[in-house]
Amino acid sequence: MERLIKLGQDMVLLWQNYSSGYLSGIRSTLILAVVATVIGCIIGLICGVLNTIPYAKNDPLPKRFVLKLIRVLVRVYVEVFRGTPMVLQAVFIYYGLPYFTSNTVQWPSVWAAAILVVSVNTGAYMAESVRGGIISIDPGQTEGAKAIGMTHVQTMLSVILPQALRNIMPQIGNNFIINVKDTSVMFIITFTEFFAFHRYITGVNNMYFPSAAIEMIGYLTMTLIASILLRWIEKWMDGSDSYDLVQVDPLTMTAGTYSHPDRGTPFDERSKENRERIRQELKFGRNRGDR
Repeated sequence: MERLIKLGQDMVLLWQNYSSGYLSGIRSTLILAVVATVIGCIIGLICGVLNTIPYAKNDPLPKRFVLKLIRVLVRVYVEVFRGTPMVLQAVFIYYGLPYFTSNTVQWPSVWAAAILVVSVNTGAYMAESVRGGIISIDPGQTEGAKAIGMTHVQTMLSVILPQALRNIMPQIGNNFIINVKDTSVMFIITFTEFFAFHRYITGVNNMYFPSAAIEMIGYLTMTLIASILLRWIEKWMDGSDSYDLVQVDPLTMTAGTYSHPDRGTPFDERSKENRERIRQELKFGRNRGDR
């Protein structure tokens, strides 16, 4: 119990002295996670759509070649960035550019490198999520869209993608939460985010565990708030749970009904005399003056 009290006192002391640095790290972490997730979703959406463009054996050879090449390039991109740690990707991208150019080309800022690393990593995961979301849609909807003359682009924009985006919304939220935590590896390229400031604090006063406790509480708070917001967005996209059924629809209720001259139909508002006149016309025919 005494150690817990001592831990709380050390955490309060650290927060009083370095709260501005912790808050600045939180702000950098959130900005990087949001921007990289948005860019990564765009990359994943493009790759996922390109990876699902259909082609047949009777299509022109150039079209089949281009689509197969695109699928190979997307597959290589996905496998490379999903199969390697983000910390090594950051090292390769940030330090590799000046290495291969003999220091003639440098990154304009560490922000640009960090955003690129997290974005392309997120895009690799989102590419497969988008492809799975598109495939999960009933093929009959695509066939129905083609039957009414819609092109592939129109079908994607108006029929498939709106449903696919709802299906992959949990995965988008999951990637954002992962990015909030995984930005902690960006200290390797001197990017100052939440975890990087923790490393700075521990180098100054050696209070490693109290600072780590503040970090854990901070990351947990950010991810919990993000989870609540994402669940609210999913619920909003689902729409209302209660619906009012249409009781009378003239277009559908009267379709295909037969108007019997004696009984009419349940939806026939014509008078009894009018129905009698129709019955007589059907039986004896019309007079010349009525035609």
